Amino acid sequence: MHDFAINAMSRLKQLPQKLKDKLTIRTQSHGLRSLDKVRSGIDFYSNDYLGLAKNSELLEKAHQYLLKQKMCLNGSTGSRLLSGNYLLFEQLESELAQIHKTEATLIFNSGYDANLGLLSCVPQRGDVIIYDQLSHASIRDGMRLSHAKAIAFDHNNLQSLENKLIKHSQSKYEHQTLYVVTESIFSMDGDAPELHKMVGLCKKYHAHLIVDEAHALGVFGLGLVQKQGLQEDVFARIITFGKALGCHGAVILGSQSLIDYLINFARSFIYTTALPPMALAHIKIAYGYLEKSSSQQLRSNIIYFKNVIGKLKMSDKFIESDSAIQSCIISGNDRVKSIASKIQEQNFNVKAILSPTVPEGQERLRFCIHSFNTQNDIRTVLGLLKNI
Repeated sequence: MHDFAINAMSRLKQLPQKLKDKLTIRTQSHGLRSLDKVRSGIDFYSNDYLGLAKNSELLEKAHQYLLKQKMCLNGSTGSRLLSGNYLLFEQLESELAQIHKTEATLIFNSGYDANLGLLSCVPQRGDVIIYDQLSHASIRDGMRLSHAKAIAFDHNNLQSLENKLIKHSQSKYEHQTLYVVTESIFSMDGDAPELHKMVGLCKKYHAHLIVDEAHALGVFGLGLVQKQGLQEDVFARIITFGKALGCHGAVILGSQSLIDYLINFARSFIYTTALPPMALAHIKIAYGYLEKSSSQQLRSNIIYFKNVIGKLKMSDKFIESDSAIQSCIISGNDRVKSIASKIQEQNFNVKAILSPTVPEGQERLRFCIHSFNTQNDIRTVLGLLKNI
């Protein structure tokens, strides 16, 4: 092969300069991400709020359930519209509809896939999506793929939401649909919107409410929407299994007509291989653990964590939250990484959240509370933080 051809092939393998430049900027801002190994220390960083991801009894029960069902497939063999729609899917979706008091359900491979599928295909050109400005990346990515206009309202600010609803409910488009999108528990701040009042605004301005319940399931029973008896007032709920349930996948809850529409138009559902049987067995069995004592212990640990923050006079450093997510604001990527590293050296796994994941100046240590954390764990890790 000629030298010219070899050099040309070598250049094609190199990262384009504009991509190199983006990596350089990220490095200079001390925000370059890398994949950490799973640590063996005391867990204050995972989403496994109830410890179900490590529950050996759950694993064995799921295995036995599959043997009873004579499901000896390692994989699903295809998308659900082709060869992957085995009976376990239909049984589980029917059970989830009863559990969550909804007309119909549709299982997706992840919470990201569910948000992407729902928000990319339901809002149409000429429609308006009004979303909380701290909404998750999967929500934003789904909206980008739709042809609708997306407008943010100030985080958990009902007046800001109403101002946007007033403005866009007076549209010149005769067939415009309004959508309001929020999370019941926000993944970085751990706080919650006033769902009752939000439902009232959506009714007043004829908007369809969509609520992502990823961080509420298991921490607040079957989710905040259902806990507050609002399931009939919400157009769609997204329930994620990869957090407190300790499994994988997600489900969209809504009307039968919404589910029929998603089966036909949600590309992240249509064009992907279905979840394997073992994933569905885990989901089914894990739901039986949501009402057990681990949920009560988690609530006790959250209360205790907040009490210790108060006793150590650090309340002004933390974002107020009643959820399992407790964030301590420590501005600056370098500074928060340094403090996280010192705590990790003491065998406590706490994650530094850097900008641009959160806005610059809002960098933080994100503590995730679990049912299996002890009071001694909580006192010790917060004492370390106070001293550092």
